[in-house]
Order: sequence, then structure tokens, then C-alpha cells
Amino acid sequence: MSDVIIVDLARRAMLMALLLASPMLLTALIVGLIISVLQAVTQIQEQTLAFVPKFAAVAVVFLIALPWLIQTAARHAREILSAIPAMVS
Repeated sequence: MSDVIIVDLARRAMLMALLLASPMLLTALIVGLIISVLQAVTQIQEQTLAFVPKFAAVAVVFLIALPWLIQTAARHAREILSAIPAMVS
């Protein structure tokens, strides 16, 4: 295995991790911003208030996106496993 193949595998793995995590991360970001604005408007400065809505929103998005997440991860795994013979030789 050459250095180029290893770097390409690492790059593809990091991009896949970012792709799979992005729906939940973006949801947490958007819900956090909305709650921050509401806290600023109402002057409620309770830090634990933001946890439950963010957790619930991320859980809902995770459950909705789960079939897509599994298909994407499985497709990536199939591509990597099918490319092993070409990498070794």
C-alpha cells in the first residue's frame, strides 16, 4: 500500500464521518441558535434550558435520517471492501 492510498482512505473516511454527522450537527446548531435568541429576548439565562430541546430535536432528526445514514455507510463500506484487491496489488 502506498502513502497516496492511505491518505485517500483517510480523507474519504473523514468526509464520510462529516457527511453522516452533519444532519444532527446542523440540527443542534439551529435549535441552539433559536433557543439562544429566545433566552436573550426573555432574559432567561438558564444554561440547562437549551439541553432538552436540542436533545429532542437531534433524536428526531437521527430517527428520520437513520435509513439514509445506514445506506450511505453501507455503500461506503462496500466501495472500500471492493477496492481492497486493487489496493493490495
